[in-house]
Amino acid sequence: MFSNLIRAFAPGPDAPPLTDRERIDRIFRHNRLMVMLAITGGYGLAYTCRLALGVVKKPLIDAGIFTPTELGLIGSAFFYTYAFGKLTNGFLSDHLNPRMFLAFGILVSALVNIGMGFNVVLWVAVALWGLNGWFQSFGAPASVVGLSHWFSNHERGRFYGIWSTAHSIGEGLTFLVTGALVSALGWRAGFWGPGALCVVTALGCLWLMKDRPQTFGLPKVSVWRHDEWDQAAPPPPTTSLWKTQLSILAIPAVWVLAVSSALMYVTRYAINSWGVLYLQEGRGYSLVEAASLLTINTVTGIVGAVAFGYVSDKFFKARRPPANLIFGIMEIVGLLIIFFGPTNVWVLSFGLALFGLGLTGLVTSVGGLFATDICPKRVSGAALGMIGVFSYIGAAIQENISGGLIEAGMKTVDGVKIYDFGPSILFWIGCSVASLILATSLWKVKLRD
Repeated sequence: MFSNLIRAFAPGPDAPPLTDRERIDRIFRHNRLMVMLAITGGYGLAYTCRLALGVVKKPLIDAGIFTPTELGLIGSAFFYTYAFGKLTNGFLSDHLNPRMFLAFGILVSALVNIGMGFNVVLWVAVALWGLNGWFQSFGAPASVVGLSHWFSNHERGRFYGIWSTAHSIGEGLTFLVTGALVSALGWRAGFWGPGALCVVTALGCLWLMKDRPQTFGLPKVSVWRHDEWDQAAPPPPTTSLWKTQLSILAIPAVWVLAVSSALMYVTRYAINSWGVLYLQEGRGYSLVEAASLLTINTVTGIVGAVAFGYVSDKFFKARRPPANLIFGIMEIVGLLIIFFGPTNVWVLSFGLALFGLGLTGLVTSVGGLFATDICPKRVSGAALGMIGVFSYIGAAIQENISGGLIEAGMKTVDGVKIYDFGPSILFWIGCSVASLILATSLWKVKLRD
């Protein structure tokens, strides 16, 4: 049984090479479309099983089921296991079939969410949400490996940007649809709805996602695309894949990127995890209104992800640091408007739009694309895993610190909970500023094949 499971996750064997150019072109075009649908749509829908906890926090606090500190503990369990899983699964994904890897991770995450809807015990919730983090960590490495197999270097920024819209698609669906479910049916529906959706999503990814081009008898994508960048590169080293993976640890820029990404993920998941609560208690909006407002930054985030890849590829010749600076400034200005602007729905909407545009551009670059640029392409999964472990440790620490700061500033007056978000806001903005400084420091780093 175990050997059958191993075989199911192993890459398929190379098929006999095809010689009919028209057939090769047709298979490549069809499968590239299928891969993009799987990694963008499938990974985006899987996000609903990742962010459900952020939507149900106020109902859980109001019902006396969990405190903010306990919710921070539950949330951090996800990020710690996700961080560790992002590292190990990033290394493993270079050796495995991305089709099975992606579908299986989404399926187990869906089942965990369904289980969360039945639970009100703290340590069970911590264990389940931690398990969810581990299986959610299958998604990004499988997606990036799929991108590397089916899209060449000169296309990478644009298609990576399209894939990065998955984050915003999932966040938007979570805030809008899951928020409406919770408002109408209660907090349990906030877990059951995404769980049911992702069972179907896993089956869809199993159908759409593809193994390496060579398993279809196709040449490498760089050969098919006549990518001069790839063709001019020296022959692949004779060292083993594991040794090449470990070699990325000797690249100083990777460590700088990892810390920069960790700090950026503090702010990213602060908004995802606590944004609904902030808009309800700090700005006076209802659950549905708060969730709807947060969809603004997810919609503009779709634009930001695509725009970053296009701008950095076309205007800066695939150099990411200049685009990092532009998008980082937009993100920080957006945060200042959100937290310190007037209580006006249009001003707040503008701040959220600017924040989403800038942040998702940075997630595209600092959170993965830049690392795959400066590391050997054959270990793109490991590069993403290296950045990912730091990113989600940052997100996990954020959950603990934010939960503690919010609870420390929470008072009950005449039976009504009053919140002081000031210290947590300064923490979130400070991390964004530090992240941008580090990312900009890599201005002269060169790309690697």
